[in-house]
Amino acid sequence: MRLRRHSAIDDERFHDECGVFGVFGHPEAANMTYLGLHGLQHRGQESAGIAAADGKRIHTHRVLGLVQDNFSAETIAALPGDRAIGHVRYSTAGGSGLSCAQPITVRSARGWLSLAHNGNLPDAEDIRLRLEEEGSIFQTTTDSEVIVHLIARSQGESLTDRIIDALSQVEGAYSLLFLAMDQLVAVRDPYGFRPLCLGRLGNARVVASESTAFDLIEATFERDVAPGEMVVIDARGVRSFFPFPPRPRRMCIFEHIYFARPDSVIDGLPVIDVRRRLGERLADEQPADADVVIAVPDSGTPAALGYANRLHIPFALGLIRSHYVGRTFIEPRQSIRHFGVKLKLNPVRAVLRGRRVAVIDDSIVRGTTSMKIVRMLRDAGAAAVHLRISSPPPPGPGDYGIDTPTREELIASQQSIEAVRDFVRCDTLGYLSLEGAHAAAGGTLSDKQFCDACFSGDYPVAVRRTSRSDPPACGCGDMNGGRDAPDERNQEARR
Repeated sequence: MRLRRHSAIDDERFHDECGVFGVFGHPEAANMTYLGLHGLQHRGQESAGIAAADGKRIHTHRVLGLVQDNFSAETIAALPGDRAIGHVRYSTAGGSGLSCAQPITVRSARGWLSLAHNGNLPDAEDIRLRLEEEGSIFQTTTDSEVIVHLIARSQGESLTDRIIDALSQVEGAYSLLFLAMDQLVAVRDPYGFRPLCLGRLGNARVVASESTAFDLIEATFERDVAPGEMVVIDARGVRSFFPFPPRPRRMCIFEHIYFARPDSVIDGLPVIDVRRRLGERLADEQPADADVVIAVPDSGTPAALGYANRLHIPFALGLIRSHYVGRTFIEPRQSIRHFGVKLKLNPVRAVLRGRRVAVIDDSIVRGTTSMKIVRMLRDAGAAAVHLRISSPPPPGPGDYGIDTPTREELIASQQSIEAVRDFVRCDTLGYLSLEGAHAAAGGTLSDKQFCDACFSGDYPVAVRRTSRSDPPACGCGDMNGGRDAPDERNQEARR
């Protein structure tokens, strides 16, 4: 027998980079942060970390892997203090070791500081090279460390002054948490690319990438941190500033399509409602002559429900997902066709046999997994398979905190829809239009309330890449141009 990675599903997904969580004024700050990170595990499975301040220093613990597998009661007890920040990470490029995990904690003449970052700084490499020429020494390859160096070099009197000075020198996507001895600072970039929200837990205040992180600890969601807003939390309470020039709002539309958990509320919109409307719009634009609607679980389920309801076609569970697949699995010597997909998904033959099936998924990346799913449905007796995708076809890699394959790997960027249909071997194939995606999220294509660069290539901030084929320095990603295979990353938490 041989040991084999089960890459078939995970390597065919887009991946977000990072989630952040913070708490100020709670006696179990580290434990609350640990639980909050568990609620954000879908945003990054490569590494996790917590930094807690006890008035004397900042204690930091960072690990590779999942939150619940790597933090113990003893670990949490070694992180004293009533204020803490945490981070879960998924990187797009090389340098995925422990040294690149966050939070980044430093001690300078001005005291302790810890940082956690979700986003991307397209100009970080240029800034880094300039700082290195001026004598700065970097310990990691993350773009986030650039911010730490800019803060350290700032002549601002207060920490907030130095943060404002540093962030005024960069452009891009960032939702940031800073922890010092006496305060927690949350900042969202002026475009609002990535989400960030504020809540209350008794007398404590909490901040998180998504509101779902508040549910487990029974915190109350209060509001989103607005684009361009800096929130300072200290013993005096909560203060809000808008220190940066205003920009047009450009929330990443893919948060609603795929990345965020469906039980989150982002910028006032329940994610599950947006995904249901994505399915309804898909039904209007790409109806199918089908007897039953099924989803590729679990991320395709809300859109499939919307699609089925709009067309008055029964929805059924035609694919069952296993939630017990680890990083590796022992495959028999006698090779099993499409082994990786079969580990994750199993068809319900009683639902499929003899029926025309409309199967709803949120995206097609390389197309190989879609092809295997279509074959699985046919083998289970489906009379016809109509594949419907609740997002537009992406033209190339995303650059604001999204790990996408290169343009050459994205099948929709290289082939016509008919060619993609031939490749995955479904009877018909239909994508949601870009206009439909905006409408489902409550906007229009003309008002551009959302960043749709992963579909349109229209970037609000100029993007710079080190080479033609390498992925960009995406949020919490690295700038050295290497690329790790994403097939070992566990995406179970999102689904």
